[in-house]
Amino acid sequence: MNAATADTVKQLGPIDTLCCFAGVVGCTPAADMPAAEWRRTLDTNTTSAFLCAQAVANHSMIPSRRGGSIVFIASISAHRVNFPQPQVAYNVSKSALIHLAHSLAAEWAGSGVRVNTLSPGYMDTILNEGAGLEKARKVWQDRNPMGRMGSPSELTGPLVLLCSRYGGAYITGTDLCVDGGQCVF
Repeated sequence: MNAATADTVKQLGPIDTLCCFAGVVGCTPAADMPAAEWRRTLDTNTTSAFLCAQAVANHSMIPSRRGGSIVFIASISAHRVNFPQPQVAYNVSKSALIHLAHSLAAEWAGSGVRVNTLSPGYMDTILNEGAGLEKARKVWQDRNPMGRMGSPSELTGPLVLLCSRYGGAYITGTDLCVDGGQCVF
């Protein structure tokens, strides 16, 4: 057990829930993307989630025999290309998270570890504000059946469900899209 995990378990007790929210995106055309940018995006969005899940499963969820819940934040970009922004590394990394969750869900289900993903649509956050994004925001809203971007607070209920030992007890290997119906197109 590494020192950080051991210290966390010592102070807080066994870890029952892990939510991996880390993510970066770049809008570099694929033909121009340096390998370092590709690796940085995949490492941040996918490899880090795997390493965190592996550490928590190995050092808390599986040995405690209590199981637990792991939720990775994927994206609607895992389901379809969100044109016109050039973000191939982001799209691939989020698709990989969904398959990672499916694989871990199958492998760890017998130990009581549930692994799921939550795929938000376009959210009205500071990352989607500012000069130069007005046109893109209009496109995102117009393409959405609900005609708007989501509020980050609208992710709370679905996340609580996936993490819940009671409400989500029979949910594993599932990707839950919270996107205002955007993925139906």
